Amino acid sequence: MAPRVQLEKAAWRWVESVRPEDIQREHIEIAYRICVPACKRGACRRNCKGNPNCLVGIGEHAWLGEIDENTFHNIDDPNSERRDKNTFVGLTNLGATCYVNTFLQVWFHNLELRRTLYLCQNARANCIDYEPRSICEHLQYLFALLQNSNRRYIDPSGLVKALGLDTGQQQDAQEFSKLFLSLLEDTLSKQKNPNLHNVIQQQFCGQMSYVTVCNQCGRASPLPSRFYELELNIQGHKNLTECVTEFLKEEKLDGDNRYFCESCQSKQNAARRIKLHSLPRVLNLQLMRFVFDRQTGHKKKLNTFISFPEQLDMGPFLEEKDEKCVYELSAVLIHRGVSAYSGHYIAHVRDARTSDWYKFNDEEIEKMEGKKLQLGIEEDIAETVKSQTRKPKCSKGYHCSRNAYMLVYKCQREEDTDPMETNVEVPGFLGRLVDRDNRKFEEWCLEMADMRKQSVDKGKAKHEEVKELYELLPAEDEYEFVPLEWLKKWLDDSTVTKEIDNGNFLCSHGKLHPDKVGEAKRISVKAAELLFDKYGGGPRLDGSTLCEECVGQRCRVLRLKNQLAEDYKEVTNLVKCPPKSDEGYWAGKTSLRSWRQLALEQLEEDEEETKHSNGKTNGEGPEITNLDGDEEEMKTFNEDILCRHGGLSILESERRLVTEEVWSKLRVYFPKAPQFTQLQEPCQQCLRLEREGKENEALNRMMASEQKSSLLNLFQEKNRPTLTKWPQETDILYIVPLFFVDEWRRFIRRPTKTTPVSSVGNSLLLCPHRGFMFTFDSMLKGDAQHIALLWPDEWEVISRHFLVDQPISICRISGATPNGSSVEYTTQPELCRDCREGFIFQQQRDMREYAQATVYVRKVIDDKRLKDAAPEMNVSGSEAEDEREEPVAKVDGERDPDFSQDGAKRQKLSDGTVSAAASPTPMASGGKSGIRRSTRHRKLRGEKALIVSANQTLKELKIQIMHAFSVAPFDQNLSIDGRCLTDDSATLGSLGVIPESVICLKADEPIADFAAMDDVYQGMFIFVSFHNLFFSLLFFRTPRNSFFAFAYE
Repeated sequence: MAPRVQLEKAAWRWVESVRPEDIQREHIEIAYRICVPACKRGACRRNCKGNPNCLVGIGEHAWLGEIDENTFHNIDDPNSERRDKNTFVGLTNLGATCYVNTFLQVWFHNLELRRTLYLCQNARANCIDYEPRSICEHLQYLFALLQNSNRRYIDPSGLVKALGLDTGQQQDAQEFSKLFLSLLEDTLSKQKNPNLHNVIQQQFCGQMSYVTVCNQCGRASPLPSRFYELELNIQGHKNLTECVTEFLKEEKLDGDNRYFCESCQSKQNAARRIKLHSLPRVLNLQLMRFVFDRQTGHKKKLNTFISFPEQLDMGPFLEEKDEKCVYELSAVLIHRGVSAYSGHYIAHVRDARTSDWYKFNDEEIEKMEGKKLQLGIEEDIAETVKSQTRKPKCSKGYHCSRNAYMLVYKCQREEDTDPMETNVEVPGFLGRLVDRDNRKFEEWCLEMADMRKQSVDKGKAKHEEVKELYELLPAEDEYEFVPLEWLKKWLDDSTVTKEIDNGNFLCSHGKLHPDKVGEAKRISVKAAELLFDKYGGGPRLDGSTLCEECVGQRCRVLRLKNQLAEDYKEVTNLVKCPPKSDEGYWAGKTSLRSWRQLALEQLEEDEEETKHSNGKTNGEGPEITNLDGDEEEMKTFNEDILCRHGGLSILESERRLVTEEVWSKLRVYFPKAPQFTQLQEPCQQCLRLEREGKENEALNRMMASEQKSSLLNLFQEKNRPTLTKWPQETDILYIVPLFFVDEWRRFIRRPTKTTPVSSVGNSLLLCPHRGFMFTFDSMLKGDAQHIALLWPDEWEVISRHFLVDQPISICRISGATPNGSSVEYTTQPELCRDCREGFIFQQQRDMREYAQATVYVRKVIDDKRLKDAAPEMNVSGSEAEDEREEPVAKVDGERDPDFSQDGAKRQKLSDGTVSAAASPTPMASGGKSGIRRSTRHRKLRGEKALIVSANQTLKELKIQIMHAFSVAPFDQNLSIDGRCLTDDSATLGSLGVIPESVICLKADEPIADFAAMDDVYQGMFIFVSFHNLFFSLLFFRTPRNSFFAFAYE
């Protein structure tokens, strides 16, 4: 079939030879494409939208022929969710909880831990409606489901919600393990059964000591300690033995790091090492793959290959060398990915009963072949590392991994082979919960099976209906139209079939619009009867609804568009001939230059009206013209010579006379255009306004000249009085708003373009009680930027020329005292002290309570500011202009390394606020010293702007500074106005940090102990992540965590 555009052209080709009044029925049917041949099956790859008779490619191919019943539903077999025999149960990943799932699977396979957890007493366990509430109860229920559930995988959201974890954010897996074991230890210690109190210690806790030996006297100072896992540095090592050896390696304490010996009573060189005294039954070895990178200020992952054995002999590392301590590998936790902040966690766990190895990957569980651990697949995962090292060869009984971050070894004992030890019974109250969940699962399986059957039965019935109706669809002599989209949805089984809606196809005459025929299909009356009887809808469109009026209007528009080129040439030649006397018409020059384009737009608009004339064609209202758009854009012919009153414009330069012949041709295209004959007079209202405008301009010039001559010094800002040096020739000065003076000067400079100033507006400087708002001292400082001082003779002139709502003056009163002369200053009206105090309080409050304000952090080196650094070159154009016009003297605070802050940004007086002084030596009036000075902060090189809020803590600000300057929070020394900021928990508002403040940052020198720094960073990271969950247990055990509690609590 021909393309849609060709079908469109063929449908209207007859208009070239047929006038609108000569249109016949055959022309209408051609326009509606009634006679276009129907397409045959296989001839079109997709449906021909321009052909209403094409019924191919609308979705019928899915129904014609035999259909597999599985295509009638999208419901998976519920038995695929059923747990297979002798398999384990997976855990659903709730978003970013794969690290939780791996540890839960490892702990579940610790039979002694599971057995102990089942023994925890619960007072509500015997209740009929028992539901787990606490973390321990949720963990019991989860383990019971993992043991006896019929599901292939279960949802751990109950436990995750009880822990308060964010399912969308991946946390530090190693810290999660530590904190969760601490929580279990605390929970079991509160049980009534004394046998449960020390289970965590018996399972995971070992004994070691930090021994420091003085080189001078040989005195050994042991510090006993417990450990729940050994954190092994892997950087620079190839196998697990090297990592453990380095962990126990002796450390030299000398130089600044010397040890204070109690025997010598002085600092001495010493040696410090870790001694292992006893090991737990389950030995957790943390491979420190995630370390702190000082260059980036973030953590990174070490993709180092580490070799580890299936059997680990820890005897040589114990102090008691004769003790036999052989461990067998029971779990390997893997982190896929190259980043420390993303990736995926999986676990390889050995079944304690069968010794088979399983890979636990959230919902998916895979059994390894031959009872052997297989890490090859995990290590072959494509990594985005530029320099990949080749995997080293491993000996028999050894494994090698660059993604393993935790190894779990279990001590070999003879009782492990006892069947009683490997059998763990689920308590009765948990068994009831599991049975209830299994019943729900079975009910769900039956429900899904029933839904599958219903979908199949419905699909078969629809199949028979489509096969029957599709054969009846091709149109005959009598026909109707139905929407193409409805037919597609009828043949699409995935959507619900609605009633037939032909309302969008109607023209303004209530018939079928000719432009909508491409979106409809012509079908037989018999098929239409069956479809409307079953699905309903309307209005029904048959052969009598072909619209003759729309076809005629389209014919007229198309003929005019074809004739436009000839008429344009003829009008161009006729315009050159001047009209005869009193027989011409006025036409706008702009309209004449663009009349062809205007005519084309008018014809397209008329054509569009035939498509959307009544707003019902496409179900939307008519297009609304933007009334606020560009007024200069030409919309209608002769619009450019219309005045705002609808008459002929008074500007003769914008119009010209054309002959009657030209105007008659233009009227064919613009029948609604304004018509003005040669005898038409211009708008009288516009003529009167023009005369009045010229008179007003003359009056304004005269007024401006008079006011300028009488107030010349005020206009030129010469000989201005100041408060800092009171003039001797007068004891009284008058005050007006600086806003009034600025507006008056603007009028004097451009009297014809601006409105004259009529009143002074001193009420801006008064409170609601009509009292003055400023003191003499405040006017010496920042308040001077809102007022202007006048001489008494200037005030007399002001009083004559302008309306004065309230005179404001300041008087100097001199007097004699025993100690000499004294001077006082009073204002009239007097100061309103109540409003002044409230004003100052509100101003200070605004400084303490702010949001999304800017502060500047300036890094200092060797206690010196970068005071000779040049301003940054990336300031905006307005900044540069302000700095050129309003130079600011160097602030005294430049000599202070912490830069004294004297004020904040200026605020509008009309808002009832006045800023503090922005300059240490402000002037209180005009003159060169009274020019408004820029309060914009000048950023220096090495200084960065941060967006902060008053309720933000200092700790949060340090995190922002760390990202901006790559300085760790514990290396930051912050100060403002000479004060050190040390309280991390205090808010910025309480610390006196106001908008536009400059905070000085001095960074400590980098420390040499990278491992300690990494511990601190990990502590900070997990503190933020698990604050709400484990606050009481966060600093429970290790000395390193205790240090972090001191540094960051």
